[in-house]
Amino acid sequence: MPEAAFTDPDVWFAGLPGVVVAAAALITDQRDRVLLVKPNYRDWWTLPGGICEHGEPPHVGCAREVAEEIGLALPVGPLLAADWAQPFGAAARPIMHFVFDGGLLADDAPIVVQESELDGYRFTPRAELPDYLPEHGLRRVSGALRGKAAGQLVYLPRE
Repeated sequence: MPEAAFTDPDVWFAGLPGVVVAAAALITDQRDRVLLVKPNYRDWWTLPGGICEHGEPPHVGCAREVAEEIGLALPVGPLLAADWAQPFGAAARPIMHFVFDGGLLADDAPIVVQESELDGYRFTPRAELPDYLPEHGLRRVSGALRGKAAGQLVYLPRE
């Protein structure tokens, strides 16, 4: 690598591999059901959240996405799970997923779904999560639930 790349941060950073950063919130209700949302551009359900904007810290992206998707400004709690995935093959950029504790919602929480991206939401009992989440989503949500119960971050690397 030319010496200029080491002295010019823009050149150096431009040559680094990229990764997509996504953040979501694990939100439960009074009956310990998990809040899932149904994107209108996918066949499966997921946690509220999404892709972070360029330079946006994951916890800030999580709060922004939750506010956009369900209309609630919730405090973002501790990081529960981190998941690295490369779902579109080795040639595509990998995705680093962060799942934060989104807290406990009251039964009368005024959820307003972002209709441009979501078809709806549901509070889902843990036993029914496999019926709504794809394998990678179930793995991520299960890891976040384990992290919350243990009070520690769960890292979910893929082989």
